This record gives sequence, C-alpha cells and structure tokens, in this order.
Amino acid sequence: MKLKKYIPYLILAVLFVWHTVLYAQQQRFPRPEFEGWYTFPTHQFLNQRGPMWEYMDVAVLAIALLAVAWMMLKKRSRQGLSWISLFSLAYFGFYRQGCICSIGSIQNLSLALFNDNYSVPLPALLFFILPLIAALLFGRVFCAGVCPHGAIQELIGFKQVRVPKTVESVLATLPFVYLGISVLFSATKSQFLICRYDPFVGIFRLDAPCTMIIFGSLLLIVGIFVNRPYCRYLCPYGVLQNIFSRFSVKHLTISPAECKNCRLCESGCPYDAILQSDPVQETEKSQKKWKGSLIYFLMIPVLAAAFAVIFYNLAPELAVVNENVKLAREVRLEKEKGIKAVSKSAIAFYESGKTEVELFQEEQFIIGRFRKGAPWVGIFLGLSLGIGLFRLTVRNIRTEYEPDRGRCYSCGKCFKFCPVKIET
Repeated sequence: MKLKKYIPYLILAVLFVWHTVLYAQQQRFPRPEFEGWYTFPTHQFLNQRGPMWEYMDVAVLAIALLAVAWMMLKKRSRQGLSWISLFSLAYFGFYRQGCICSIGSIQNLSLALFNDNYSVPLPALLFFILPLIAALLFGRVFCAGVCPHGAIQELIGFKQVRVPKTVESVLATLPFVYLGISVLFSATKSQFLICRYDPFVGIFRLDAPCTMIIFGSLLLIVGIFVNRPYCRYLCPYGVLQNIFSRFSVKHLTISPAECKNCRLCESGCPYDAILQSDPVQETEKSQKKWKGSLIYFLMIPVLAAAFAVIFYNLAPELAVVNENVKLAREVRLEKEKGIKAVSKSAIAFYESGKTEVELFQEEQFIIGRFRKGAPWVGIFLGLSLGIGLFRLTVRNIRTEYEPDRGRCYSCGKCFKFCPVKIET
C-alpha cells in the first residue's frame, strides 16, 4: 500500500527520461551550420496547430479545473489532486510544452488592450479568464492541480522548511512587481518578459538558453525544501489568483465538518496559509489597534501617489528594454562620443536608409508611452503595499482554524492533519 503514494513520482521520472531521450534523438540530426553572420534565434515559434486543437486545449483546461474542484470540495482527496497534477504536467507541460499558458496570456491581453493593431486570440483569452472564474467560484483550483508550473513543484516538495515570516513578507512582494513590469513591457510592445524568463518552459522544451534551464533546475532543487518557490515568490498570475480567490463562493476547508480546534493542522501547511483560531475574545485589543489601523488606511493613497511619481521618473530607464530605444541610444552615443555602434541592430539601421531624426522621434514616442503607463504600475504597487499593511492591523475574530483564501493553494495537504473524517 505504501508504494501507491510513490507511483506519481515514478511516472514523473519516466516523463523526464522520455523527454530527454527525445531530445537526444533530435541531436542526432543537428541543425545545419551556415556561413556568415547568420545565427539561430533564441526563441522560435512552435509548429502551429489547427484552431480545433487550440479549443481542445481550452476544453481540457475547463475539465481539469472542474475535476480539481470536485476532488478538493467533494472528495477531499489529496491523492486525487496529485493525479490531476501529474496529468496537467504531462499534457500542458511536456506535451503542449507550456503553450498555451495562462501565466503568459497576461501579456497577450495587455498587448491587445493598449494596441489597436493587435487582437488577442480567443484561446489565449479563455486561458486567461477560465482560471480566474474558477478562482471566484472555488478558490485557487488552477494552482492546486492544473498549472504545469505549480504541478512540477508540487510533486517534488518532499521536505517542508518554513521560511521566516519577515523573509516571506519581503519575497511575497516580488510577484506584484513582476506583474506590473510585465504588463507595462507588453503593453508598450517592448518585450514579453514572462515568456522570455519562464524558468520551466525551457525544461519542458529543452531549447531555452542554458542560463534559463539552470535557473529552472535550481528552482526545482530549492522546491524540494521550500515548497513552490516560483508560485510564492515570482508567479505574476498568482497575484490575480490571490485577489480573485479572496472573493470565492466556495473554498477548501481544513475540516469537512465543524472544527474541533485540536491544533493538529497548525503546522501542517507548507505555505503558512492556515489562519489560527482565537482562543479568547480579543475585542479590547482590537479597539486599541483601531487608531493604528486608521493611520495605515490613510497611508494607502499616499503610497500609491509616491510610487506613481517614482515610476514616472523611472520611465526613461525602463524604456531601455525596448529594442528601438536601445538602438537610438547606441546611435546617439556614436554621434556624440564617437563610440562605434557595432550591434546587428545598428548595422541593419544604417543599411535601411532610415534617418536618425526618425529614429530619435520614435524613441521619444516610446518613452512617452512608458511615461503614461509607468505611473499606473506605481499606483498598483502602492495600493497593493498599502492594503497589505492595512490588512495586517485589521482582522475578524476567528472561532476555528481556516485557510487564508488568498494565499491557500488548495493543495489539500492539510486534510491528513484533521482527525474529523467525511461521513459516508
């Protein structure tokens, strides 16, 4: 019977070996070597599939979301969630090679919202919307067993090491920054940051730069001890899942019935997402904290305004990520200081017949777009920080142990700690 719990890990190992064998077979027929300046692009488009297959992916996504919700809310089966995670890793990860991706769809949507010449493909839009709808209905079911990024980390989390709360609080702000910057870069047609620096797609495809494969591998090694490091400290889509899940109609509960306050689950969550029960009424303490809470509440608009100003001033530096801005600065450096522009973009520019005036005008236009968008990123980060600080000072009195609806990944690991069982 004990072997059953190791079956998913054996299958995971088989998937890795199978994928490596396929990669080795591809190396038997290496790509041709070209003479001259030609180099293969770092990122290449995958073979395009027909629209029917793209909607098939959407259907699989919807079914997987419902299956996770059923396993989590009705069956309360941690083993069932593990099997769905394994399927999602095999299908959305190794078979579909991380594309279409709900995490990356953030960029498609932001690009379409702020650029009239681009329309987001419907499958990409559905991959963005469906997990959020599921979060509103059932909590973070997408994170629990559908996302291949979460699945590959969840299946290797063998040892639980708690991160100090101070460190956890600092690292937890990174996804908010990553989300804001990624939306800004894609909206200004500068870069798809999430796709370029995705740590696991390189493992799924085995064609990413060596540095990204190393980064993904290091995350997996860390994930053995610190569960889901990417989900907790980097994933931009997790920010949206966190927000939407807080308003969910139904959500995972630690106990299938009334909580006995036995405290057995207190240390059972590797993500520190279990909210403890209050042993005594703390009404008087809450009244004493009221003035402090008011101060933090008034700080929210101040932080939003401060971050908006900071990001507005940072806009010219952030705009350097755009290739045209980078090229304009290289050409200007050659013109003003005589430093020869030798990049391929500069050589192509001089051969194109485009004037420097046109290039510099385009640079100013792009910087102007960054100046318009960067303050909104600052407002978002300021509001997030201010609301987060305010929430630390205000909370309701709890009579039982319950999961934090935003931070809980609905993984079901807390089920085994509760002595209350489902009546059959």
